[in-house]
Amino acid sequence: MVKADLVAKVAQERGWKLSEVQQVVENMFDAMTKNLVEGQGIEIRGFASFKIKEYKAYQGRNPRTGQSISVRPKRGVVFKVGTELRDRVNKAVEAENNPN
Repeated sequence: MVKADLVAKVAQERGWKLSEVQQVVENMFDAMTKNLVEGQGIEIRGFASFKIKEYKAYQGRNPRTGQSISVRPKRGVVFKVGTELRDRVNKAVEAENNPN
C-alpha cells in the first residue's frame, strides 16, 4: 500500500472527501517528520514507535577498490513494531495457515 492507497481507503471507508483525507495524512506525516528531525521519538501505542539512532563516524572501505574511506556521523530512524500490531499480523498468518 502506498500513501495514495491509504488516503483512498480512508476516504472510502469514512465517506470523507479525498482532499480532506489527503491533507490530514500529509499533516500527520509532516508532524512525525518534524519530531524525528528534532531528535524526538514517536510512540503510537499498539502500532509502533520510531526513534532516532546516532551513528558515530568510522573508517570504512570502498568494496570495489579496497581503499579506506572516512564515513561521517549520521542519524537513522529505528522502527519498532508494537505488540498489538505484531499480534494481529501473527493471528492473520496463523488463520491463513490453519483454515480449520
